[in-house]
Amino acid sequence: MSDGYRPLVIAHRGGADALPEHTLGAYLRALDEGADGLECDVRLTRDGHLVCVHDSKLERTSNGRGRVSAKTLAELDALDFGSWHPGFDKDLPELSRLLTLERLLGAVRDSGRQVRLLIETKHPSRYGAEVERRLVGMLRQHGLADPKPDDDVQVTVMSFAALALRRIRAQAPGLPTVYLMEMAAPGVGRGRLPFGARTAGPGVELVRAKPGLLPAIKAAGHQAYVWTVNLPEDLELVLGHRVDAVITDRPRFVLDHLDRM
Repeated sequence: MSDGYRPLVIAHRGGADALPEHTLGAYLRALDEGADGLECDVRLTRDGHLVCVHDSKLERTSNGRGRVSAKTLAELDALDFGSWHPGFDKDLPELSRLLTLERLLGAVRDSGRQVRLLIETKHPSRYGAEVERRLVGMLRQHGLADPKPDDDVQVTVMSFAALALRRIRAQAPGLPTVYLMEMAAPGVGRGRLPFGARTAGPGVELVRAKPGLLPAIKAAGHQAYVWTVNLPEDLELVLGHRVDAVITDRPRFVLDHLDRM
């Protein structure tokens, strides 16, 4: 854009429109397409591993049944997480295997470019605060819990649970945090975010329903990351509000639109 404004383009679940969500192949494709960052959801397995799965249950995105939290990593790794998707191609690598956060971090660090990684901790969870504790521990192992401006990988933690963000703030105060919203919590309409949150993350449906929300957030000095922006009219809406990040299942579509502006 002529005035220099350009939001971050974040591939939601790796760009879930084109390829099976939360698969390494989807994330690598999003990076190849030029996405500024990647978004993933994390859950804890029964034996304490962080895995990239959105739903609490397995039925929608795998050939398994039951809760992710009740399975071991080995049990989950035996499942097919990709062939359900219309974009699945058996000849493409890493489109059906369960993705652990450890493997995703390794792939992002090996990409040789700057990447924003937005990690959402999913709640409610039977493991409660252990989710954030394990996450911060893993980020410390990778040297990512205390971000520096010149780090190639910049991690942000997101959650719909304000308590989860407070836990992140207590354990790793340098990590950026995003408070995700489907509905406007008390005070948010006036630009107030819960303690521990530094960026607002409203859904695009909420942005449409509450026209004053993004102006209030911006007026209060907060950044705004909006999800999940897949339609042309929604993209125009959030760009008109000059949001800081567009989280989308269609990163190539958003990037092409920005290139034409």
